[in-house]
Amino acid sequence: MSFVIAPHKKTCSCLSCELRGLTFSSLSEKDIERVCEAREEISYSKGEVIHEEGEIIRDFRYLKNGLVKLYRVSESGDEQIITITRPKEFVSNMNVFHEEKYRFSLSALEDSVACCINIDLIKELLEKNGKFALNMITVLSRTSENIISLNLEIRKRNLAGRVAFVLLYFSGEIYYSRIFDLPVSRKEIADLISMSSANVIRTFTEFRRDGIIQSNGRTIEITDMHKLEVISKRG
Repeated sequence: MSFVIAPHKKTCSCLSCELRGLTFSSLSEKDIERVCEAREEISYSKGEVIHEEGEIIRDFRYLKNGLVKLYRVSESGDEQIITITRPKEFVSNMNVFHEEKYRFSLSALEDSVACCINIDLIKELLEKNGKFALNMITVLSRTSENIISLNLEIRKRNLAGRVAFVLLYFSGEIYYSRIFDLPVSRKEIADLISMSSANVIRTFTEFRRDGIIQSNGRTIEITDMHKLEVISKRG
């Protein structure tokens, strides 16, 4: 069952979706069909805001594909990036069950697709199905743990170690390749690792000089994986 309802949105069946395996496996076929009927896939272009801090929560969102950043804008207007995440994560749902408005903003770093389900339907299913509720709690807890772990790993390192760690994260956890296009600017990397843009740019220059990476614009090639891993671990 698949049909387009608008150029930007479409609904599709949940019967074989990976989302079912993650959290919805305990639902009956009838409830799965209800989710299917209420579900929309929304496409977001690179750079498009998915939701803003302070926006009213209406949907439970799940990233099907693409890459997003979760962030907050400070009083001075600077971005404070909390995490960068890949598909099968639930970062947009950190506070959907205990608050009315989003506490953080979410935007697409690449062309992305999110699965959106009305939050009232999800709450209804949670209230009547304990196993579904436990599955949801487990996934959301894992998401929170991943965010905390990423931030702790970054903050226990010095500048070079932080930049090395982020490059290894993109290589090993996001793109699974030594060659990839950075989805973020040097400034966004600086925001993520709590360092200045000038220091991040200087570190990239040092890595190139030492033959650890090659770069052409946003394209990065890790040419000495061992050295980069050593810098990250010693950081």
